[in-house]
Amino acid sequence: MTSRTTRRQFLGLTAGATAGLAGLSATRLLGDGAASLSGASTAGTNQAQLTAALSAAVPAAAIAPATQVTTEVNHFFSRPDLHPPRVTAVRAASSFTVGGSSGRFLLVTPNRSPGAAAGGQSGLMILDGDARMRWFLPTDNAPFDLQCQFYKGKQVFTWWQGDVTNGTGAGEAFLADMSFSQIAQLAEVAGLTPDLHELALTTEGTALMTSYHSQAADLSTVGGPKNGYALASTVMEVDVATGKLLWSWESLDHVPVSATYQKFSGGTKQQPFDYFHINSIAVAPDGDLLISSRNTWCIYKVSRTSGEVVWRLNGKNSDFTMGEGTHFYWQHHARPHGTGVLSVFDDGAAPAEETESRGLVLNLDETAMTCALERSASHPGVLAVAEGSVQLLNDGGMLVGFGAEPYFSRFSAKGELLVDGHFPKDVTSYRAFVADFATVPTDKPAVAVGPAVNGSHIVYVSWNGATEVVAWRVFAGATSSALPAAATADWAEFETALTVSNAGPYFQVAALDNAGRELGRSETVQVS
Repeated sequence: MTSRTTRRQFLGLTAGATAGLAGLSATRLLGDGAASLSGASTAGTNQAQLTAALSAAVPAAAIAPATQVTTEVNHFFSRPDLHPPRVTAVRAASSFTVGGSSGRFLLVTPNRSPGAAAGGQSGLMILDGDARMRWFLPTDNAPFDLQCQFYKGKQVFTWWQGDVTNGTGAGEAFLADMSFSQIAQLAEVAGLTPDLHELALTTEGTALMTSYHSQAADLSTVGGPKNGYALASTVMEVDVATGKLLWSWESLDHVPVSATYQKFSGGTKQQPFDYFHINSIAVAPDGDLLISSRNTWCIYKVSRTSGEVVWRLNGKNSDFTMGEGTHFYWQHHARPHGTGVLSVFDDGAAPAEETESRGLVLNLDETAMTCALERSASHPGVLAVAEGSVQLLNDGGMLVGFGAEPYFSRFSAKGELLVDGHFPKDVTSYRAFVADFATVPTDKPAVAVGPAVNGSHIVYVSWNGATEVVAWRVFAGATSSALPAAATADWAEFETALTVSNAGPYFQVAALDNAGRELGRSETVQVS
């Protein structure tokens, strides 16, 4: 297939961006960044539609977008449908990458605040260790919690999309393989709708998810009506293959309303009192569950068989003696690391109980029932009022996502700030994780070719989601059936610009891996 665009069309669409035709790479001209496998929204689609959206590519075309150049939003000649927010990272040394030896890639979900005038599209993003984007999938509704997990022994991507109201979500959870093709879509089951806060896969092929619903409750202990309504937090365990609900746990059955630190409000069926606010679930080393409750400042160990609370860490009725520096407030993302070690993101707000949010590593002695601080890390001046994550790294350091604040940071084992990454104003990411994987999209590289200038053309190329591309080779010639190699250049950014001293008018680009093997070719582009 050959696509064709005239010089007049190209120049008309590139008004205001002519500097790129003088030899600058498109991403240097328009901002560092990445792109998306598809510009199509996945909101409200069925499985077939989502798979098509994830696999679709904009056809190769010799055109460029008519866009406004900004410093906070990226634009690309080869993918004019994508406008992801610009992500930047400052490193203490050039050798430091975002994930170090723990993973080549960073997974985030940049989400533009409602009503924000700028910030680009919300969506799912993968960046490399230098914070250069490799993949972007824009979404019409709120994206949360992009992770790389294992399902049936294979790596998969997981995330949540949906609508968010007062800090809770109603939507769907997704699983996709390493080619970004959908594996599963988990929706409402037994009257419970997946919430944004957690999607944790288990070795049994199940998904642990959060859900919320209004439930009648006695609120008199917190200043509310005796016959009021609380926002109950639920753990759902769903079989991924069938979508069936296998197990559930209800906060009101095991944790009283009086355990909350949240100031009372609402209490009606339409505005239930959010006393618990579940925000993470993890499987403990012994198979029980660790459940984080933001509004009780507590992490609960829950029996996976009986549902009974085994112990409480922190909060009003802690079963542990909390050592110096171990108290946390409005926390998120509790994760076990073998027996007796727990990481947690201590928001510290809101309302503020601390001056800075912290990533914590806690040592738990379940015999003596004591909690000691192993180490912590914080970003100067950053206090998150919600969300956040902590990932322990191979070198003893940690990656901290600051949730409602537009930062992600890599810290050393001593708490030194090694990499300081951030999003534009009014753009945040629920969590941030690093992982190692290799992806090959099912589509082809996308190409745009500028008009001839003194006998040379600028060829712009990208391949959304292709993590193993290290170089590009351009082929050009007078006929589409005979295209000799004309130029080669290293992959430098999401969109690479190559100068080709060939009149064409036919052009094609091949993606090469680190061994020089061809991974894929674009469609042939004709310029006239």
